[in-house]
Amino acid sequence: MNAPAVRGRVTLADIALACDLSRATISLVLRGSPLVNAETRARVEAELKRQGYVYHRGAANLRRKVSSTVALVINDLSNPFFAEFAAGVDEALAASGYVTLLGSTGESSERQQAVLTSLLEHDPAGIILSPAEGTDPARLRPLLASRTPVLVFNRALGGDWDYLALDNTHGARLATEHLLAQGHRRIAFFGGHEESSSCHERREGYRAALADAGISPEPQWIVECSPTRLEAARQTGALFVRDPAPTAAVCYNDAVALGLMAGLSTRGRRAGHDFAVTGFDDIPEAAVSAPPLTTIAVDPRARGRQAAELILQRLREPATPIATTIAPVRLNLRASSHFTLPGDAA
Repeated sequence: MNAPAVRGRVTLADIALACDLSRATISLVLRGSPLVNAETRARVEAELKRQGYVYHRGAANLRRKVSSTVALVINDLSNPFFAEFAAGVDEALAASGYVTLLGSTGESSERQQAVLTSLLEHDPAGIILSPAEGTDPARLRPLLASRTPVLVFNRALGGDWDYLALDNTHGARLATEHLLAQGHRRIAFFGGHEESSSCHERREGYRAALADAGISPEPQWIVECSPTRLEAARQTGALFVRDPAPTAAVCYNDAVALGLMAGLSTRGRRAGHDFAVTGFDDIPEAAVSAPPLTTIAVDPRARGRQAAELILQRLREPATPIATTIAPVRLNLRASSHFTLPGDAA
């Protein structure tokens, strides 16, 4: 039995044939022309939806059989990490003669579907996607299919597409081992959501380091919150609902760490003085916060350049196997995690 052929992009000719109309009429419907009567318009629109047609505005690109754009879809552009990442992507794409089409989903999977659909109208050569929380890969497959190369960044979506990840487990382990070396034994993991693959991996590194030290984390040491500065500041009190409270926290990312430091300040505590804080990302602000933030450095701008290079490589070599790339991380020590812990506080 022969394998079914991979279905290509639905064309105007496909819609015209199904409706028994000319391509010119279908084109008029797509452009919203008043020259098409309501009945014909309704019939064409129903067929467009049935066949999953995506209107490609980049007609010139289609005529040349090449696209000069790459779509970049970011889950949280308000996070400085992703601003740096996007800048790196744009730098590398520009150096290769490509233009970046940027979309932001604000951590909404519904918005993500709409953004991707809109960007696909421009027929990008490839897509770099940092998925929104709760993304269902099954919803993306019909939209993306096999027509456009995709690189997924930061959150795993299965084996359908190339994937660039940070070494999340190792990074969180490094941060936790550093706090253990400072004498801390009650160490929290603060921020993020367990269902996010990056958060899950960072928690695994945290737990592994504690286990090696013979420590089982108390349930109240794991505090979930959206990975933003404001939400982290609001949730700071959750660390102190039960005595003895933690003396240190491994934070999901730098935004959470900076929010925690602000929340500590409102409670009369100071990071690096009576509570140790570590972050993850090393955004530019980490080095100039008060106190400067100990964090896991991942070089977000370099990761952006790496993502662009990977999608360009996929465009040059489309037949190569789908691949996962793990980017290295390192511990960057600063004042937020350094203070002498009293012997009876451990």
